[in-house]
Amino acid sequence: MSQASSPTVPVVASKNQKNRGGETLENPKFIPNHSGRRMREYAFRAVIVSATLAALFILIVLTVNVFKQGLPWLDQQFLTSFPSRFPERAGIKSAIWGSVWLGGFTLLFSVFFGVGAALYLEELAPKNRINRILEVNISTLAGVPSIIYGMLGLTLFVRIMAFERSVLAGGLTLSLLIMPVIIIATREALKCVPDDIRLGAAALGATKWQAVRDHVLPAAMPGVLTGIILAMARAVGEAAPLIMIGALSYVAFVPESAFDAFTALPIQIFNWTSRPKEEFHALAAAGIIVLLGFLLVCNSIAILLRLKWKDHRR
Repeated sequence: MSQASSPTVPVVASKNQKNRGGETLENPKFIPNHSGRRMREYAFRAVIVSATLAALFILIVLTVNVFKQGLPWLDQQFLTSFPSRFPERAGIKSAIWGSVWLGGFTLLFSVFFGVGAALYLEELAPKNRINRILEVNISTLAGVPSIIYGMLGLTLFVRIMAFERSVLAGGLTLSLLIMPVIIIATREALKCVPDDIRLGAAALGATKWQAVRDHVLPAAMPGVLTGIILAMARAVGEAAPLIMIGALSYVAFVPESAFDAFTALPIQIFNWTSRPKEEFHALAAAGIIVLLGFLLVCNSIAILLRLKWKDHRR
């Protein structure tokens, strides 16, 4: 029985080394350039850190400037008064209530149709060519400028459906704006749910809809709420679609129905910044503080709901 041959170890030829035939071999050695790679890595990190610090610096400067101008005007009279041509009497009451009405309608329509469309496309719809075309179109709609949705809302809701320049038309327009974002975020959250949950429900005799309704959707709810939070933050701060559908810049009443005229915080801030007097610019800064507080409260409530739902599922 012959002895097992030892494994062949490749020999790397050095410079000017010759083989058995007397031919000179080229040097195939790989010499890694560690110092150059480290320098490029350090340069890339420096660029990224510099860009981040520059963005934070600009944000801090703008925020400090806004609070410096707006805090002296932010009092109870400002929050409980209607707009006026006299800065010392002007308030933001109608804009606050208009934003609340808009936020309610936007949340109602966008969540119902957005989450429903995501559930159908991800869990129930057949994976065919039509489904892929819809995915591409939804991704494209998520990047369309908001002014385009304003033109669509003006044509569809204000003129064709005859909702006029009402709160309902504004809420439907903003719902169209954020619905693609909610659909994409919900589908990504559904994709993160393990298939074991679906298979386990099917093994116990549940239908596909029962598995999605009772198991998949609750498991994906934290991610769904995150998408809704981001979408609503964008909707509340949008002014271009509302200007396009004809939201009023001066409203001395609080909306009482879905078909009343309205204004909103971004519209009122835009109106004050366009005035020549410095006092109105200070009022706009106070309005920005109120809008930031409104967004902070809404996002905090949504985050608490998300954490509570996550803990409940555990």
